[in-house]
Amino acid sequence: MDALTDFPQQLAFLAEIDKLKGVLRQAELIDGTRRENSAEHSWHIATMALVLHPYAAEPVDMHRVLKMVLVHDIVEIDAGDTFAFDAAAHLDKEEREKAAAARLFGLLPAPQNQELLAVWQEFEHNDTPEARFANALDRMAGLVSNTHNRGGTWRRFGIAREAVLRRMAPIEVGMPGLWPQVLQMVEQGVADGFILP
Repeated sequence: MDALTDFPQQLAFLAEIDKLKGVLRQAELIDGTRRENSAEHSWHIATMALVLHPYAAEPVDMHRVLKMVLVHDIVEIDAGDTFAFDAAAHLDKEEREKAAAARLFGLLPAPQNQELLAVWQEFEHNDTPEARFANALDRMAGLVSNTHNRGGTWRRFGIAREAVLRRMAPIEVGMPGLWPQVLQMVEQGVADGFILP
């Protein structure tokens, strides 16, 4: 990689990913004032990685985890945010996101383009310790948000207990020590009427 030659492509990529700040998610901020954007979500789970890494089920390379959580949703610039509980939107999600990954990471010079694409793919495949931890963090973000803003999207969309537990399942794999607390939080959400029984 030649810094002088590669910088224009890197700069173009950095300018393009600024668009992630404009991708709105269904989740609201904990204070309920507005919907969260995907850049904020990525920052939040990167910070969660720093705080919750002692709960990782397996030893993880934290540098790789941080790269993964920072790039995992860049594809939403083109593909949009797919709401976790929208089954119809998930039918073509993989196709939309692969095309977005090819375009967006393709803006970078080699070998950075292949490196970040591989990190994104690793998150999607969820078959390494780092990916399992990163996916658990991604699900933990929704749990934290919904349990601190009176049910958030669970309440707004009438989500049932079993659907919430299916969505939270990566936490049991990636951070099993926290699974009892997750179950307790979900049951409290049911008791409070934020999650359908």
